[in-house]
Amino acid sequence: MDYLISIWQMFTSSNYDEITIRLILATILGGIVGIEREQNNHPAGFRTHILVCVGSALIMLISMYGFEEFFNEHQNFVVSDPARLAAQVVSGIGFLGAGTILVHGGTVRGLTTAASLWVVAGIGLALGAGFYYGAILATVLVLLSLVFLMRLEELLIKKSHLHLIYLKVEDTPGKLGAIATLLGKKNISIRKIAIEDRKESEEGYMYLSIGIRIPYAISIAVIVDELKTIRGVKEVTISKS
Repeated sequence: MDYLISIWQMFTSSNYDEITIRLILATILGGIVGIEREQNNHPAGFRTHILVCVGSALIMLISMYGFEEFFNEHQNFVVSDPARLAAQVVSGIGFLGAGTILVHGGTVRGLTTAASLWVVAGIGLALGAGFYYGAILATVLVLLSLVFLMRLEELLIKKSHLHLIYLKVEDTPGKLGAIATLLGKKNISIRKIAIEDRKESEEGYMYLSIGIRIPYAISIAVIVDELKTIRGVKEVTISKS
């Protein structure tokens, strides 16, 4: 009976109350950031951000409370440094973030998602350390950056767009020249041209992937329609960065 009472006292101590609050907050705040990424179909979404935030908070809590009994028993010989495990989270999260960055043709995707994972790890560490104000404020600022500033950027900054165009064309001389000439007349910069080797290749045709940078004022739909008018071009599809 005494053993059960001691267990109950352990789980109702102030430390356990704090641990519970911090992990629950990590789940909520990490999930809030993850929802925005999930809605935009990014590689790391709702669950991934929750796991990163909770995991970071847990590691911070382990640093602070996990070795408490050991430090109390050996306080004359051991110096506690809660920041040591936290430092490993900051460096280690880079490997997970790198997995969300995709290079496809001339475009790079996933940098914002990798950054959001890194920030969420910091939010988790802040919650694990009990720095509630910093964690909540950081979450608000991250959401402002991901949602509202992205829309503001689209309104204020007129950028050229990167696209990857896939073409199925007749394998005859002059086709690449005709395509390049049409794009040049539209002031479109060609960043990359590659001939793809496909298993389902149709005899007499070649498959091209062309990375292009299109001025803001030009519609990609117009470019696709004009490419289709070139003799020998059978299919045109696009992929936007």
